[in-house]
Amino acid sequence: MTFISLMRPVSAGALLAATILASAPGAHAQAAGGNGGWFVPKAAHPEAPAARPVQRRIPVSAPEEDEESAPAEQQQAPPVLPLPPIPAPPTIAKAAPPPAAVIGVINVQAVMQISSAWQEIQQVLGARRDRLAQAVQREEAAWRGEQQKLQAQARTLTSDQIQLRERHLQERRAKDQHDFGNQARVIQEAAQVAMHQIERELEEPSGIIAAVAAAHNMNLILHAEQVVLHVGGQDITEEVGAQLNKTLPHVFIPDDGVDPEQLARSGKMPTTADEQRQVQAPQQEPTASAPGESVLRQHH
Repeated sequence: MTFISLMRPVSAGALLAATILASAPGAHAQAAGGNGGWFVPKAAHPEAPAARPVQRRIPVSAPEEDEESAPAEQQQAPPVLPLPPIPAPPTIAKAAPPPAAVIGVINVQAVMQISSAWQEIQQVLGARRDRLAQAVQREEAAWRGEQQKLQAQARTLTSDQIQLRERHLQERRAKDQHDFGNQARVIQEAAQVAMHQIERELEEPSGIIAAVAAAHNMNLILHAEQVVLHVGGQDITEEVGAQLNKTLPHVFIPDDGVDPEQLARSGKMPTTADEQRQVQAPQQEPTASAPGESVLRQHH
């Protein structure tokens, strides 16, 4: 029985990694009116002043022109293009029909709710995200305090002194934007590393979904969201979630502050580049893997 891989419109790992860091600060500064591009959480921005009422004018629509009265030069006919001949397709000999579809359905989001590894990712990386947001708020408050102090002392300082302190504030803000943006990137990439382990465990040809499907002689697995009606025996969500907890109760998450890109360059473990090369390599007879060697698969 050949297992037909899970049909999914969006990569589960990419979707779930984005969900973890949805409220994390962005990697780049955002130019805002009063902040001058300061990189802060949404809650740290001051309230905007009430907008003045604007008198709106109701536009008077021009009378519609009759298409038949439009000048002939304005009615452009579609261009006449060459029509090269194409060969007729050959007659294809009859072949054996494919096996009858034995369909199963799965709810990936429900599997994640069951997964202890997924809950671990949420807890660990959620805490890092919160700490980063707090650090951004503290630095924002300190920077604004220095700015207000400069404004209060402006009358007692020379023009050169004011310009020097303003330049120091600008340099401090640029450094903070770079540092905080880099920390947000590290958290996001750590989430991708962790989520990709769950994705591979579920969706590789020899993964959990394939194993559960084979146990029920299923050869076609669909997302539950794509199915209007199905019977209970076709839903393998809970079985896949239970098997995932047995096989992968925990995932590897890079330590706090460890850059996943530097970890990949260290050569301590396979990387996504190895995975890509394996996908691009010509198909050949599978060989036995070395002990402890991970077999990776690129998801599209």
